Amino acid sequence: MEQLHAHEVLFMMEGNSYSEASLREAIIGKFGREQRFYACSAENMNVDELIEFLKQKGKFMPKDDGFTVDITKVCSH
Repeated sequence: MEQLHAHEVLFMMEGNSYSEASLREAIIGKFGREQRFYACSAENMNVDELIEFLKQKGKFMPKDDGFTVDITKVCSH
């Protein structure tokens, strides 16, 4: 299976609010449980590793009772 870039998840998140659990469910619902992801500085991440990676990279910002993507922090390549 080909890896997807983390951008796919970040663009999916735009305009929506998530908890970590609901984000995990949304990613699995859209891309499948076995999908692997890559980014500029990491690859072959599963869903949980991807969420942790994005959180550590500061890609999320608070919204309502959860968080959303900070679209200004999405690289454009």
